Amino acid sequence: MVKAKRFHSGVVKRSVVIHSTREKVWRTISNITNLPQWASGIKETVLKSRIRKGVGAIRDVILDDNTSLEEHIVDWRNGHSFSYVAVTGMPVRTYFATLSIKPRGRNSVTLTWSCYINTKKITGGEFKQLKSDLDSLYKTSLKNLKSKLE
Repeated sequence: MVKAKRFHSGVVKRSVVIHSTREKVWRTISNITNLPQWASGIKETVLKSRIRKGVGAIRDVILDDNTSLEEHIVDWRNGHSFSYVAVTGMPVRTYFATLSIKPRGRNSVTLTWSCYINTKKITGGEFKQLKSDLDSLYKTSLKNLKSKLE
């Protein structure tokens, strides 16, 4: 039996408490070409725009399997959050992600990485796998960042 392919939408969200200052966490995540130092499965990031930070900055993210994603920063709240969209390289029609920081005290923050995805036509099993892969990426990467900053 052939499994039906259709469009799927969903959200993936992971958070971690980091015992560090908001400024230190922001300095690390807002360096948009710094991903290989803490994000799992990312080999390289390359700046593609003259803008290094903020709305309009564009980066290529090269994964360990040499897949290349082009991402555009579409929202920037200095010291608090930024959002980006992937425009190439994923089996989706829409990938909108946000990294946000919430202070928990003087030297502690909650860092959240979340995304909304809307896929191309894929099976339900493929959609579950995509969400699982993103969840694993976020979980491992946030754990790496926590270890790096504490």
